[in-house]
Amino acid sequence: MKRQSSSPQGSGVGLLPLVPPPFDASAQLIDVSGKHAFTPPSASDARGQCPGLNALANHNYLPHNGVATIAQFVDATTKVFGMGVDLATFLSTYGAVLDGNGLSWSIKGGEHVGIGGSHGNYETDSSPLKSDLFQYGTNQKLVMSQFNKLYGMQPDASTANYNLDVLRTFRNDRFTESIEKNPLFVYGPFEGMAVSQAAFTFIYRFMANHSAEYPEGVLNKDVLKSFMSISGPENNLVWTPGYEQIPANWYRRSELDAYTIPYFETDILYFTESNPQLSLVGCNEGTVNSYQNIDAGTLSNGAYSAQDAAANPLCFALEFAQLELPGLTGLASTLLSPLLSALNSATSALKCKPIVSVNNSPLALCPGYSLYGGPTAPVAPGAIQS
Repeated sequence: MKRQSSSPQGSGVGLLPLVPPPFDASAQLIDVSGKHAFTPPSASDARGQCPGLNALANHNYLPHNGVATIAQFVDATTKVFGMGVDLATFLSTYGAVLDGNGLSWSIKGGEHVGIGGSHGNYETDSSPLKSDLFQYGTNQKLVMSQFNKLYGMQPDASTANYNLDVLRTFRNDRFTESIEKNPLFVYGPFEGMAVSQAAFTFIYRFMANHSAEYPEGVLNKDVLKSFMSISGPENNLVWTPGYEQIPANWYRRSELDAYTIPYFETDILYFTESNPQLSLVGCNEGTVNSYQNIDAGTLSNGAYSAQDAAANPLCFALEFAQLELPGLTGLASTLLSPLLSALNSATSALKCKPIVSVNNSPLALCPGYSLYGGPTAPVAPGAIQS
């Protein structure tokens, strides 16, 4: 489906299709009954930072224990949320290689295992709602002040829509908050420029409820609360860890408007349009408000200038990430070859300029960059908690 090439003024939802996507109620209604009825997690079931994956496990679209294969992740995210096969394949494969056994991985995990243990190579700082690892000592906590900030951006329940315009503003707020409160904040080449952006765009793109009247989707207060495991009245909202639910009468995005990798890049560009700093790698240097940008040209040994990276942020992020895989996994390139082939196939539509070698030495400015870990860690000296 062809998309607009520039941001529509006043649309509030980023780059819309030139023609609204079709709405097919029978095809888009997601079953939350029978075997897909909400089932709370047990103490042994993994539930982590990603509300969408938690909801899929709670409704048995993913294994209820929260550990799934690449194929299961791809099937569930494409079937329920309308994620493009290319994006689902990339994210699932990358996670399984870095933080699983190469074939499967956990949506929570432990130290150096699963999403929870992937801080610094997949999971990252400035999440919409979850805690920065070295600010709070955990990356598992939903910070209610962060939720309340987002929730309060649409005060009228009758017209509330947490669309991409709202999330773009909120994304900028969270970026600034991490600079001001997390001494070890890192906005890295892959986990910052790509993964942290996805945490914001996915909220609207995958959680909005679609209808014949609003085929592009509306994300209202009740749907947001359900997916974020928030309950209670407006003056007493409560988070229940791991209880994320797909609402009843919820309709996914059209399969003819799948959220592909090129589509995701248009959303990243929509974000960076309002805050160019989001297209630049950077970090705090061990104290709050010590943020410094790091040149993409130096990191890529001249393959991408800062202007190139700003124009093609996802290409820069993905090319950089693939070259980092041998060092991050400890696996030889020959063993990684089949997986790299799958990743290259998934990203082929972007026609990215390759990065031949990377230079990590500028990242020595970032004391948080080498601190790979989670789901818990010591709180950094000087961290400010909300």
